[in-house]
Amino acid sequence: MKVRFNIVKVIISFSVVVLAVAFAMPRSQRFSYEYKIGYEWEYEDFYSDLSFPLLKSSEQLRDEILSGQPSPIPYFRYDEDVTNNALRSAASAGLSEMTQAVLASLQKIMEKGVVADDQALPSDETGIVYIQKNKRAQKSPSAELWTQSRARSRLLADIMAAGCTNADSLLRSSKIYDLIVPNLVYDKQTTELVNSASGNISPTSGYVSNGTLLVRHGEIVTPETAQTLDSYKAEKQSRGYLDSGALVFLGNLILSIALAVLLYFAIYYTNPTVFTDSRFYHILTVFLLTAVGTLLAVRQGSRVFLYVPYTLAALYLQAFFKETLIVPVYSVCLLPLMLFAGNGACYYLMYLVAGIAATCAIKHFAKGWMQFIVAIITFAVLSVVYAALLALHFMESGEWSYVLVRLLAASLLTVAGYPLIYLFEKMFNLVSNSRLRELCDTSNSLLRQLEQKAPGTFQHSLQVMNMADAAARAIDANPLLVRAGALYHDIGKMRNPQCFVENESLLSKNEADKYHFGLTPEQSAHDIIKHTIDGEELARKERLPGIIIDFIRTHHGTSTVSYFYNKALNSGSEVDIEQFRYPGVKPATREQVILMLCDTIEAASRSLQTHTPESCAAFVDKIVKGKLEEGQLDASEISIKELEELKEALKTYLLQMHHERIAYPENRNKKQIKKNYERRTEKN
Repeated sequence: MKVRFNIVKVIISFSVVVLAVAFAMPRSQRFSYEYKIGYEWEYEDFYSDLSFPLLKSSEQLRDEILSGQPSPIPYFRYDEDVTNNALRSAASAGLSEMTQAVLASLQKIMEKGVVADDQALPSDETGIVYIQKNKRAQKSPSAELWTQSRARSRLLADIMAAGCTNADSLLRSSKIYDLIVPNLVYDKQTTELVNSASGNISPTSGYVSNGTLLVRHGEIVTPETAQTLDSYKAEKQSRGYLDSGALVFLGNLILSIALAVLLYFAIYYTNPTVFTDSRFYHILTVFLLTAVGTLLAVRQGSRVFLYVPYTLAALYLQAFFKETLIVPVYSVCLLPLMLFAGNGACYYLMYLVAGIAATCAIKHFAKGWMQFIVAIITFAVLSVVYAALLALHFMESGEWSYVLVRLLAASLLTVAGYPLIYLFEKMFNLVSNSRLRELCDTSNSLLRQLEQKAPGTFQHSLQVMNMADAAARAIDANPLLVRAGALYHDIGKMRNPQCFVENESLLSKNEADKYHFGLTPEQSAHDIIKHTIDGEELARKERLPGIIIDFIRTHHGTSTVSYFYNKALNSGSEVDIEQFRYPGVKPATREQVILMLCDTIEAASRSLQTHTPESCAAFVDKIVKGKLEEGQLDASEISIKELEELKEALKTYLLQMHHERIAYPENRNKKQIKKNYERRTEKN
């Protein structure tokens, strides 16, 4: 049967997800080149399109820390007033036709920054300094700064190039040379503060200018080349370079739509009924947490992904869904990791395998301290896959101890975040698999009350539970859910147990005590029907989940109490069928259909005289046909194919439940038995 769901609700929900993911995506261009140390550069010659600081590797930084040789970075404050005063004075110096040339050269010099001739700068020509301009400090190569003497020489060269033959005497007479004064003020206190905060170690080892050739086509990528490319990528990301803001956002939006479409079909082709209830919002929440979390972590660098407990997303899905839906949805949730993280494909594989392993392990180690076993299994899988990728040079080599600590932290965070499942239960009115297992424990107080007050009903519920479990597995329904529904579907009979035939023989002392003796068919039907209403009230009082209450409301649907209805018809009086009809709801899910059929078959099968394959098959066909003719399955999602598979499973189970046993022959030689017993007694 085709599943009907509110397409407008689905579209609106996915639109919210698409916009959230699109806004979380990086607004900068992604470095589209892939490279590994020891492999050839497969692309064309690559030139830098910006100037950037050359970052030190982690090994270099560690060596500097251990060696205790600091390389402090000078900190300067740019004085805008000095620059403006110099330009105003030059404009009013009366240089006639040379004024514009002087102003242009002087402005370029002053904007780069001028320091005194005796100012100490990093001796390395690729050294770095901090320059604070407009309350914002940026790194700049020290080689681009001007000392006063170099700045004056540069000004003279520019004026001579502009066609002035007596440039030196002109600049001296107009006192333009005197206008070139330091506009970069060395800040000793901030220099010490900045360098002490960073451990007095500079994170950079030089500066690469715009237009520099970084790597040639066919060149082997050395560690030094890789470090240069890594520095270029870091600078590109920090500056947020864009060709067009609108164009990049449009690309992000299209990519977000593609992810949402994949998520939609992952749900649609595995369990489309999810779109009809609140489980749909749970999946969207898990996807958003995973995707947006990944996109935010991208800004922190690749190493941070070793800390992120992605396996939690798989466990959040496993709590409410079957494996057929978990794997495709979890795979889509991890796609932003593959697309935006460095070595994304490797991290994707690691966490995909670890997530599947965790979902398998949590089935056996879900209670209490045993969840730490899940963390250990997750850690082992992550470590093994990481080692394999490292051996194949798919991952960068690093300190194993640091990597293992990070992976262990991610695994332990999986255990720490697992209790949030109960928050999702409350938020979306869901029932987790662990909660269903608790409900199926027959030692809980409510089921113990049922066993004591209505023992026959309790035994009937156990039989229905086992039958429904076998039927659910036959059509790939949720066996845990249908087991829980079967155990609680008749709890309303506790309020009036003698009304039901399965309890009469256990609770009545003689035939005269039978409940329905002397009642009219209408009175008897009323008391029987009331058990569904009583059951719903009792379930709400005991705070049973809504999904379990639905089984109480639907296990009879809108059918009639046929025994007393037929009895009323046979009496010859006028009969109102509505007095014999259950005020319930027709089953909608496959699990509810299974319970309705199993409840009817288990109860009615006690009247079967023979239990041959033919009689069992005819009996099941009759029950199912009756429900179809009454229209009880009209609102359900079960297909004709699934209904046929369900019937076959019920026939098989019914035949096995009533299988014949051979009669053991009676030993008639009682004297010999007595002698053997006496001999054993004497020996003892």
